[in-house]
Amino acid sequence: MTDTLMKLLLVLGLILLVLTFVRSSFAQAGNSPRITPTEAAAKVKAGDAVIIDVREPREWENGVASPAYLLPLSDLRDGRRKWGHVLEDAKDKQVLLYCRSGNRSGIAAGILAKEGFDVANVGGFRDWQAADLPVRQPDEPATLE
Repeated sequence: MTDTLMKLLLVLGLILLVLTFVRSSFAQAGNSPRITPTEAAAKVKAGDAVIIDVREPREWENGVASPAYLLPLSDLRDGRRKWGHVLEDAKDKQVLLYCRSGNRSGIAAGILAKEGFDVANVGGFRDWQAADLPVRQPDEPATLE
């Protein structure tokens, strides 16, 4: 084979690999049931669910949902140093997840669903804000009031 043909095959292989990864990420994100922020707040208030913000810490600076645990997706994927106690407490509850837009929370929901958790994707933080639900700063205690 010529060098040009080899390079073309290599590029095509890389493109196929990237497309496969993107497709699997979106497939994970799309398989989770979605609920509205208002439904999520009611479930948390009733004690039937926990809500988790899976954004990264730098994203929490502009506020978080008042009742949310702050547990980044990166930690769920690598080590779970912060996730352990929350997941243990949530064994008999629904785990509700949100991020900025709903994509990463869908990925987290896919991971947790495979582990047997009852999960739902609440979408994005902006959806929570648009529903006029309580917001707090990340250093304030979690509440739903």
